[in-house]
Amino acid sequence: MRVVVAEDLFLLREGLVRLLKARGFEIAAATDSAPGLLDALLEFRPDLAIVDIRLPPTHTDDGLRAALAARERIPGLPILLLSQYVEQIYAQELLADQAGGVGYLLKDRVFSDDQFVDVIRTVAAGGTVMDPEVVTKLLGRRSRGEHERLSRLTERERQVLELMAEGRSNSAIANRLFISEKAVSKHSTSIFTKLDLTPSDDDNRRVLAVLAHLMSVPREGRTRPRESP
Repeated sequence: MRVVVAEDLFLLREGLVRLLKARGFEIAAATDSAPGLLDALLEFRPDLAIVDIRLPPTHTDDGLRAALAARERIPGLPILLLSQYVEQIYAQELLADQAGGVGYLLKDRVFSDDQFVDVIRTVAAGGTVMDPEVVTKLLGRRSRGEHERLSRLTERERQVLELMAEGRSNSAIANRLFISEKAVSKHSTSIFTKLDLTPSDDDNRRVLAVLAHLMSVPREGRTRPRESP
């Protein structure tokens, strides 16, 4: 698998490169800026882009913008975002573009190389993986109508929904909640019905549909997160 890495911190970038090489990945390019990322993606057309959201030149959302600009020209390009913060608007921007695999991980919540590699393979295969803390924030950001729909869910259905949004399979959800896969399927059907969503056999589209629904805040009502000092 060929990967492009974009991270402006030298030690973290080199650490990612060494880890990925040790696990058998080919590093097509490693860059420290948004312009460098865009150039690398268009030149090498990798299987996956691992992108820090805040890259030079402005250290705001340059990394995400470069990745999404590349995906406009490379349909289906899988993107795995890395961030130090839960930046809701950036997750919304990524998930609104349903053209390929997506992931959003918090840097300080990746606890093992096995976990990280599993996420990489899932996203590269077209799947969706969201850090649980990101999912929690997104679930908390909803309009009045969405709140009313979510209030229809039972506590167990909310648990299933959050695990679905993390990109987990029915089998993984069943194991986590100590219930059967048949019960997970039943809860999933009920969730779609209560949220007025059409069920899908495509796991990735299922997750994207749920998240898109939960995050449908009018664009004009959004505000950018404050920059950290």
